[in-house]
Amino acid sequence: MGPGDLSDRFTYWPVRLQRGGEVMAPGTPSDPSQIIDARDLSEFIIRCCENETYGTLNCTGPRSPLTIAEMLGGIRAAMVTDAYLTFVPADFLAEHKVRPWSDMPVWIPPMGETAGFMKRSIDRALKAGLTFRPLADTVRDTLEFYHQQSPERQAQLRAGMDPAREKEVLALWHARKTS
Repeated sequence: MGPGDLSDRFTYWPVRLQRGGEVMAPGTPSDPSQIIDARDLSEFIIRCCENETYGTLNCTGPRSPLTIAEMLGGIRAAMVTDAYLTFVPADFLAEHKVRPWSDMPVWIPPMGETAGFMKRSIDRALKAGLTFRPLADTVRDTLEFYHQQSPERQAQLRAGMDPAREKEVLALWHARKTS
């Protein structure tokens, strides 16, 4: 994630939260998430080369476990917005063909085959010197990069939900809760 990331997986969330209003959030607030700014990863790789550090290292972050609610809250805190989160359970999302990772970026349901996907141990990388910049810096720099793109590029995020589809699924979720 970070400026220059054209996958838009992380970019979706700062852009969506900046737009404001009700934001569909995936799963439960306690679902795990792991993220890393590409600049932190790059610096770590260079450090490993310089220090002749070899082996298999899981390079994600942050240093301490992070939930999807903490990630989204951290993104929201880095800007002025009226956005608020509505968490929609994984089974409802699946029922309505909302796909993890692509429609709901940086999220995988923590159950079944993907139960441990966002809980990779990064202890070896931390011991080898992996460091992390503040999430607010990544959010700010990601949004700056996004807003420098052409209007056509900004209108075509490669990950995340189309606004109309998000409203549709949220309406179905609210209708289900009140019936």
